[in-house]
Amino acid sequence: MVGHIVEFIATGTPRALSQAIEQHASRLGSVSVLLVPWESDNVTLSMAITLVNSDGWAIEHTNLGTVKLTDLGHDHTQIALVADVAEHPEQERLTPLLRTFGRQIQERFETKANDSGRPS
Repeated sequence: MVGHIVEFIATGTPRALSQAIEQHASRLGSVSVLLVPWESDNVTLSMAITLVNSDGWAIEHTNLGTVKLTDLGHDHTQIALVADVAEHPEQERLTPLLRTFGRQIQERFETKANDSGRPS
């Protein structure tokens, strides 16, 4: 599967939200999310979503997709989670994991009509 899992607007800057999403993913423990500076620019930050498997000293990172955070101005950011597991042999197992993570960040960070606060 390749394509958008979720797309929504959040209150806060891309930088603040990227840090909050990284911390949120760390607490959840299902996936890792890391800022990818060389794929980011002045308007959009790019974050890699990975699944980490370790066996003793060997660590394997499986790329699941990308979180794109685009600055809309006025302390609002568009967040899009894009899947990239189409060619992975475990696509059927990884796609639901990515969809669940997408729903979790949307539930946590999406700006609601009565929201005025920042992410914690």
